[in-house]
Amino acid sequence: MQQLTSSQRPPGGEPVGDTVELDAEVAPATRVRVLLTAAFGPLITEYAVVATLVALVALTAERTAFSAVGVLLSAGPGWLAGFQVQLGIGGHPLGVLPLLPTIGAVLLVARTASGAALRLGCTTLRQAVPLISVIGAAHALFGLLIGLLSLSAPVRVNPLLAFVVPGVFAVLAATGGAVRRCGLPAAVAERLDPSAVRGLRAGALGLAALLAVGAIVFTVATVASVSTVDDLFGPSFGNSFGLFLLSVAYLPNAVVAALSFVSGPGFTVGSLDVSLVGYRGGSVPAVPLLGGIPEHTAAWWPVLLVLPAAVGALVGWSVRHADDDPAGRIRIVAVAGAVVGFGCVVLGTLAGGRLADGPFDPVSVPVGVASIVAFCWIVIPGGFVAFFAGEHAPAAPPDTLEVEDAGEFVGEEDLADEDLAEASDESDESEEDTDEPGEEDVDEVDPELDPEEALADVDTEEFDTDEFEAEFTEPEPEPGTAPRPRQPEPDYDEYDAEAEAELGLELPEDVALDQPEAGPDRASDGPGAVTESTDGSGEDEGRERDR
Repeated sequence: MQQLTSSQRPPGGEPVGDTVELDAEVAPATRVRVLLTAAFGPLITEYAVVATLVALVALTAERTAFSAVGVLLSAGPGWLAGFQVQLGIGGHPLGVLPLLPTIGAVLLVARTASGAALRLGCTTLRQAVPLISVIGAAHALFGLLIGLLSLSAPVRVNPLLAFVVPGVFAVLAATGGAVRRCGLPAAVAERLDPSAVRGLRAGALGLAALLAVGAIVFTVATVASVSTVDDLFGPSFGNSFGLFLLSVAYLPNAVVAALSFVSGPGFTVGSLDVSLVGYRGGSVPAVPLLGGIPEHTAAWWPVLLVLPAAVGALVGWSVRHADDDPAGRIRIVAVAGAVVGFGCVVLGTLAGGRLADGPFDPVSVPVGVASIVAFCWIVIPGGFVAFFAGEHAPAAPPDTLEVEDAGEFVGEEDLADEDLAEASDESDESEEDTDEPGEEDVDEVDPELDPEEALADVDTEEFDTDEFEAEFTEPEPEPGTAPRPRQPEPDYDEYDAEAEAELGLELPEDVALDQPEAGPDRASDGPGAVTESTDGSGEDEGRERDR
């Protein structure tokens, strides 16, 4: 029994969770099954959700006959609307499409692609290209099929748009999921500047913060107009449920419009134009989502500009430690501002569009002005905070003197060092020139050598002791002549006393001139005798010359 249940895996080789070995070869049948699941799984899920919502609306609506075939056919244009494909209802365009289904579909495709890349063992983005291609092709072909079937239906779709737009959304979402699992290609990762990557992250933070500000303003405006919102719901449950689902689906569109309103440019619904600096009244659709739109302007609206300025300051605060150089931090903030501006263009384009040909057409956000204003809201306060809140490199000393020589800049200290080096070189050359041949280098003398032995080794040709003594001693008298009397030695103490008296150190009358008595020590020992001072000075000078 133990042999039947024992595992053949070595210790520590058990799989953990749903991970697979990346180096293991995936069987062809398994690969095909994974690709088909990744391609048609999101399609079936998305279509099923749309069909369920349409069925609920049809079941709860009054005086409406329920038909399963009609629900399935109506779910096709609804699926295309979730991918932002413009519809035509009775010959009137419908371009204002809900963003919530689009966000859900993109997240579903990205998650499916990430899981499929893990099961296939994809380690690079190149290995995930077949997976991305299959997912994109499946969405494009399915959209083309719906577009062709809708040519004879009340709700029509352009087949070309139905083929291209869902395919593009699916490819982008699948690529994002595969990159999350496999990582960026090495060539792209090596070329990315760390400051640019930091700016992208700060830009994502700024865009999310602006969306949060728009959501807060929209919520406050809706709560302040709760009575108007309640009146817009129909008396019956079916109509109220349909309006509620419609409001929830268009909720991200309303948040984008509120973001544009808070930042300054505002939004338009037909003839209605609402912004912080101006207001032009007009009629709006009877949808609870739009119940918070004000009926007139208010003088306190410009105070709301503090909110986007605070978002910009938040972005600058988040990058205050990203670089020691203030200019580098400002570049990061500029990249973040560009990301926020581009995000406002994309969101504003998707949030607006045509709304039939009536008084509510079009619903739009001025994306050009909104992107520029959003860029300024991030860069100006963000750059100010990033510059002053971060570290600053120490300034260069003001006493440095830069001298341009052959394309190089030399400071004052460098010039002083060069002068000292040249002076030392000249002194070395002069010492080498003055050295006499045969002179022993002091550095090479053994410090433990006895001084008498060192004097014995001195070259006698260079220094003649007899010649030196003859120069400083009296010559011997010739035979038959009387010796010449010896001159008395000068009294140096008397000279010192007179010098101090002249300098004012001692008064002349206080100076006692003591004459030394002549003694036997002062007498000469005879002709040719060498005095003690002469003998000592000669020996000292000999040693000095040996050095």
